[in-house]
Amino acid sequence: MNSNQNKAPVDEDSRLIGNAGNKELLAWALYDFANSGYTTVVQTTIFSAYFVAVVAGAAQGVTPGLPTLLWSLAIGIANFIVMISGPLIGAIADHRACKKLFLLVSSIGCIGSTALLALVGPGDVWLGMALVIVSAIMFASGENLIAAFLPEIVPEKSMGKMSGYGWSLGYFGGLLTLGVCLAYITWAKHHGFSATHYVPVTLLITAAIFALAAAPTFLWLRERAIPVVWDNSLTNLQVSYARLTHTFKEAARFRDLLWFLITLGVYQSGVSTVVVLSAIYAQEVMGFDTQSLIVLIMVVNVTAAVGAFICGHLQDRIGSVPTLSITLLIWIVAVVLALLASKPSDMWIAGNIIGLAMGASQSVGRALVSKFSPAERAGEFLGLWGLVNRLSAIVGPLSYGLINYWSHGDHRMSLLSTLSFFIIGLVLLSKVNESRGKAAALGSVVIMNDAD
Repeated sequence: MNSNQNKAPVDEDSRLIGNAGNKELLAWALYDFANSGYTTVVQTTIFSAYFVAVVAGAAQGVTPGLPTLLWSLAIGIANFIVMISGPLIGAIADHRACKKLFLLVSSIGCIGSTALLALVGPGDVWLGMALVIVSAIMFASGENLIAAFLPEIVPEKSMGKMSGYGWSLGYFGGLLTLGVCLAYITWAKHHGFSATHYVPVTLLITAAIFALAAAPTFLWLRERAIPVVWDNSLTNLQVSYARLTHTFKEAARFRDLLWFLITLGVYQSGVSTVVVLSAIYAQEVMGFDTQSLIVLIMVVNVTAAVGAFICGHLQDRIGSVPTLSITLLIWIVAVVLALLASKPSDMWIAGNIIGLAMGASQSVGRALVSKFSPAERAGEFLGLWGLVNRLSAIVGPLSYGLINYWSHGDHRMSLLSTLSFFIIGLVLLSKVNESRGKAAALGSVVIMNDAD
């Protein structure tokens, strides 16, 4: 194939990397603010607990542990689909230079399906699972796509800081959404309304805040990528598979990226478990009610924002790998405290340590993959990051759900599997060479051009 069909013409004026102004940087970070309400309300706090206790709860005649397993299965199915589609969408988005269009489609899909979850009531197990699957697919696809803009808007030396800003703002977005939901729930309970009334309203609130907060992203964030010229006889799917095949064939050159993706997959399995099952653990084991859960998660969001902000700066100062090692140690301490918790105050301590570690580990992970990714293939490589995140979101929660089902609802036994993910991840991280990984990414363009 002619080399002109493989790459875009060089045009420095139209494809400037890392030259975004403050308004555009804010627009990028505001997407994290917008979509965090979905994870905190639907996956982490209100709807997850509502699904287990009311939609598929004991009142519907199910066996102990089955509602948790069904919730884990819904999340697992969604993440399996995104695991397959994420890299393909990323490759097509790079090739067509249409990340922003795909981001808009995924955002509308997540907002719409979240609003439709308001229709789910007691016994609507299959409807609830179907809408959760759709909303989670759309959310995760959008998460991959917004991350792919990072190498375009800031230079490599500032990626950690910018990623930290995004995660920090994201946690405050979740905090705002939860605060509005808590205000409504308090009002509803005061007027004698039950969960079947106020939970659907919180889902509508979440969808509305997502839509409003994401608007600046689509108004101000630029698509800097240039469409690549290729043989018109090839379909988008064929092109994306060809690019992905080429990516995996380059495993030797990007070995630190691939090793880190393996490491990420392990420890992120633990993170994913905490995200989608922590509220269920607090409710079923520690006896938290809906209002207590929301207040806990609100406070945890503050500590998570602090963790993301601090580690965003710390990783630019001491390196991403050392910073991530510290956060995994914090994760281990937090999960051990949750395992040993015997009263609600213990869970408050564990929860806030979890928040500090969560914000830090997610921010550092995204930035490190960005540093290891060639800028001209950011969508594709961040698609691999998304693939690993999705795989971990299957393995972690599903392992928890299966152990919980087999142990007839023993959540403490299930949490042991979560602890093991962080311990193993810390061991694997010691093999990642950050300097070598960044050098491979920076040398990619030269090597590819020489090969052409």
